[in-house]
Amino acid sequence: MLQHVTPTGLGQELGGRLAMIDSGSSADFRPSTYIRSLNRNRLDYLFITNADQDHMSDLKGLEDAGIEIATLIRNPTYTGDEMRRIKLVNGPLTNDAAWYVQACGDYTGGISEPFDQHMGGIAYKAFWNSYTEFRDTNNLSLAVFIKFAGFTMLFSGDLEKPGWRALLQRQDFIDHLKWVDVLMASHHGRESGFCPEVFNYVKPQAIVISDKAMKHATQEMVPDYRGVTTDAGVPVITSGRRRHVLTTRRDGWIQFDVYESSMFYTTTEYVG
Repeated sequence: MLQHVTPTGLGQELGGRLAMIDSGSSADFRPSTYIRSLNRNRLDYLFITNADQDHMSDLKGLEDAGIEIATLIRNPTYTGDEMRRIKLVNGPLTNDAAWYVQACGDYTGGISEPFDQHMGGIAYKAFWNSYTEFRDTNNLSLAVFIKFAGFTMLFSGDLEKPGWRALLQRQDFIDHLKWVDVLMASHHGRESGFCPEVFNYVKPQAIVISDKAMKHATQEMVPDYRGVTTDAGVPVITSGRRRHVLTTRRDGWIQFDVYESSMFYTTTEYVG
């Protein structure tokens, strides 16, 4: 979730427009329920970084909860029919995948309220590989740089090494990489998403891995990711320690509060 908030006094905040990157859910968390808990029935911007079920498992839930999605931001190089064919290779479409392929055809007009002009100073830049070059959902992932003041975070979907290397052929992508403070590890921290060449251009302060109980060998990559971060890491208020790699498995939810001075601090659900 991305939101610009304005302090109003007495510890209260006024939240601006709401953006979300992917719509994955779990046994104890659904984006649709969370958004409704904010007394909202509108999601202003939805980024889909990867068209696999774990990245969009509550898309139909958003619709069922009566939450309007005003703007959908995705890799624009494939059509809904093309994505349908990709998904059907692995069996029938889930309700969420069906929603997404339909949305690829529905959200084709211009954006009436551009993100960079309506998110209180938060801006984004997205990069992608073309459907003419890749036909797998992972390497068609959207790589999204989220920027506020002097802070930049990169969400890289499920990019694998070939997809990373294709993007590294672009100088403008490399130029954005150089400013990344926090990297959301690709493909949930799996080895297939770790591309050493990326770290020729960036040394993030911290890596975030969205994972769960040991299943996909994500934990084995923590030392590799630790080795590409800055020595200082980031201070975590919850534990009072500096960290280099944070994981949802160990830390629960992870929140970054960023100020206009570019200073930011990190809070986690668990001590970690």
